[in-house]
Amino acid sequence: MKTWIAVIYAVGIGLAGANQALAQDSVPGPGTVVVTVIPGGATFFTEGKNTKGPSFGSYSLGAGVEFNFNRYIGVEGEVSGGLGVTQNLQFTGGTLNAKTPDLINYSGNLVVSVPTGRSVLPYATGGVGGLTYFERAGVQINDAGTFLTGNAGGGVKWFSGSGRWGLRGDYRFIVTKSKDDAPAFFGQETRYGHRVYGGLLINAGR
Repeated sequence: MKTWIAVIYAVGIGLAGANQALAQDSVPGPGTVVVTVIPGGATFFTEGKNTKGPSFGSYSLGAGVEFNFNRYIGVEGEVSGGLGVTQNLQFTGGTLNAKTPDLINYSGNLVVSVPTGRSVLPYATGGVGGLTYFERAGVQINDAGTFLTGNAGGGVKWFSGSGRWGLRGDYRFIVTKSKDDAPAFFGQETRYGHRVYGGLLINAGR
């Protein structure tokens, strides 16, 4: 009799554990592959200290693909564009109203997530990549140029009840390495930028 009671107890514990695991798995969250579509955001670079390259902003859009090894760790490849915007640029000799150059930023990042057991998922991220600007004669950029960049930041992801899609808010601090042959407008010294965006998440692999 005692043996049967022990067996029944063990089976009950096992079923309870299985039900708990299924309940946890049913919580909406990222799959093994998650695509981010970035319809809108902004990138802002602060003013240079030595050459006095002006601060400027751009409109951002792009996309990324994240591969998750488990609930906590993933890697993400991202490509985003910065569309030049006409604005007042403060140079040492005065103010110039001109359109800033278009940018392309591409990076590979490590993503560390913090599962909450809910549909909201905070995360931290960082990595390295490159930034390319394109010709813009109005600010004396006569050719394209590419710089090494590093970025760090984080954000929050939210997934719908179905788990098939979600939303994302992201912030990045960007560091751009200087180059001696860069134009005065941008790149002759290390520059620092800030990027924020809102994105649409698509669970491409569950």
